Amino acid sequence: MNQKSGQNSLGLDLCFEDEANPVDLFKKWFAAAEKSEINDPNALSLATSTSNGIPSVRMVLLKGLTDKGFVFYTNFNSKKGNDLKNNPNASMCFHWKSLRRQIRISGKTSVIDNDEADKYFSSRAYGSRIGAWASSQSKVMKHRNDFLNKIKEYEKKYPNQNNVPRPAHWSGWRLEPKEIEFWLEIKNRIHERLNYKKESNKWVREILYP
Repeated sequence: MNQKSGQNSLGLDLCFEDEANPVDLFKKWFAAAEKSEINDPNALSLATSTSNGIPSVRMVLLKGLTDKGFVFYTNFNSKKGNDLKNNPNASMCFHWKSLRRQIRISGKTSVIDNDEADKYFSSRAYGSRIGAWASSQSKVMKHRNDFLNKIKEYEKKYPNQNNVPRPAHWSGWRLEPKEIEFWLEIKNRIHERLNYKKESNKWVREILYP
């Protein structure tokens, strides 16, 4: 399971270390996942809900991480985009089977600035940038060809692969964490859980029963 031998100051596996800031611990676990996961270690389940509290969840990719939060991108008019516009509270969950580890993150989302979004958009493959224009994400289509024809239309509109502007309806969201929980699978379901809560701008560590 690639865990470390010994215990940290709280009696947990050494992979939990003794970081005061959970983002620093996340970076270490993520680096380990990049080495052990077969595909997409940056894949996460993103849970949102409507203003009436009706939840939905889907897989997205983590595309940025700073002390300010965790960044992902989407169409503003998608289901998750509309959820977040009306209810900015959201949760993420990373699960790395190869490591037997999981991280849950909860907090409030906000739209990233245009310069950051433009920079990331320009780094995407040409086909992905065209797809962002062609897709009316989450809307109903009558036939698959409707979408494929729109792709062809935008390929004609933007034939220069180095000059595809970012659509105004497509950008990134940053989740600013208020709570982060690290979970490690242990035999006989005696799992280990370390939770960080932000209180008065300071992170507080606590162990949770499995």
